[in-house]
Amino acid sequence: MKCEMPDKNPPCEEVVKILETHKKIAVVGCSPKAWRDSHKVAKYLLEKGYEVVPVNPGQREILGKTCYKSLRDIPCGVEVVDIFLNPKRVPPVVEEAIEIDAKVVWMQLGVVDNVSAGKARENGLQVVMNRCIKEEHRKMPPRK
Repeated sequence: MKCEMPDKNPPCEEVVKILETHKKIAVVGCSPKAWRDSHKVAKYLLEKGYEVVPVNPGQREILGKTCYKSLRDIPCGVEVVDIFLNPKRVPPVVEEAIEIDAKVVWMQLGVVDNVSAGKARENGLQVVMNRCIKEEHRKMPPRK
């Protein structure tokens, strides 16, 4: 099985700016299982003051937050779409991210889809691929 590599990613300074500027994050593929990375990342983001919106069609609530079936179902929109899905399932999520006027598509470690990333960029979204939002947040310089 061949793994796709990102054709481009933003520099570290831009990643920091994304995390400092955007506070409402949809976690697509968020799991109710505490041992899953998607759950751990969503919990971490909540603890750091982000507004987290879980997206998982099979769940009603995760981490005490209403869980939505899709990005389209979120009533107030989101700024960042953090994707924890198999890369083959990324294209429709990116389509929805464009439709709801998200600002950033973030594909977690191991998730790369250069075609979808290109489409997102063409529609004015920033794209981060194959990086963990939690680990990138941990690397940020402390706030003064």
